[in-house]
Amino acid sequence: MWYVLLAIVIIAIIFIRKTIIIVPMREEVIKERMGKFTETLKPGFHFMVPFIDNDAYHREMRERVLDVPSQSCITSDNIQVDVDGLIYIKVIDAYKASYGIGNYKSAAVNLAQTTMRSEIGKMTLDSTFSERDRLNEKIVKEVDRASDSWGIKVLRYELKNISPSQSVEDTMEKQMEAERSKRAEITLSTGEKESRIKISEGERAKAINISEGEKIKRINEAEGRAVEIALMAEASANGIRKVSEAIQKPGGQMAVRTQLVEQYIQEYEKIIEAANISVLPGDLANIKSLVKTIGAAASVKESV
Repeated sequence: MWYVLLAIVIIAIIFIRKTIIIVPMREEVIKERMGKFTETLKPGFHFMVPFIDNDAYHREMRERVLDVPSQSCITSDNIQVDVDGLIYIKVIDAYKASYGIGNYKSAAVNLAQTTMRSEIGKMTLDSTFSERDRLNEKIVKEVDRASDSWGIKVLRYELKNISPSQSVEDTMEKQMEAERSKRAEITLSTGEKESRIKISEGERAKAINISEGEKIKRINEAEGRAVEIALMAEASANGIRKVSEAIQKPGGQMAVRTQLVEQYIQEYEKIIEAANISVLPGDLANIKSLVKTIGAAASVKESV
């Protein structure tokens, strides 16, 4: 008896399972009736005809990320690199994703690899590193164009690693070391050049300052001499003027003549003392006293 009851329970469970289907929010289900597409079931509660209707495909409608395996590529400068990446896709049409292609995930990955290989073949090794964004955009554009009939949308593609061979890496390392050495030498030479320029500018400024100082010194000395000459000339003029005024006074001319005679005699005596003369008139020694007597007499005459 219990065998019959168990069979009834199992049949009831199978009947309910075939009659009711609950589609979660993240999915869409392709419904087939007698092997033919009927409709796309949206998220929610749906009834099925047991053993006639069938939920043929369950499609994930959320964005999904697929790993693109590493593959060898040859750049335009004949360098082999291993490249891998990630592709982000989303099913936008469950019907096309079910009937348009057998496995849209595998197709998207393979197409991304093919496109990536083709695009890298057009680029040099250096550009593959510097133009990653452009390469990603190109792959997305090409894969998205081909996948339109598959009911999926390629959202973006990201390159993960670009790995050259070991020999290429060694060569690149040597190139980087040479570039660093070159930059260091340029920096040192630039610093030395600037140092020499600063030193020469300092020496030039020093020479200019010294010449300016000498110029100012000479100008000051010249101005001082000019002032001195002017003062001496003024003093001489004043002295000459006073002498001239004294000469115009009574007895002035006689005093001048007397002074000239005295100077003449003094100079004459110096000449005689220095000259090698053994015989001279004896009365010449009294010329000075004679002139003084004459001068005194003249003074007395003028006063009278």
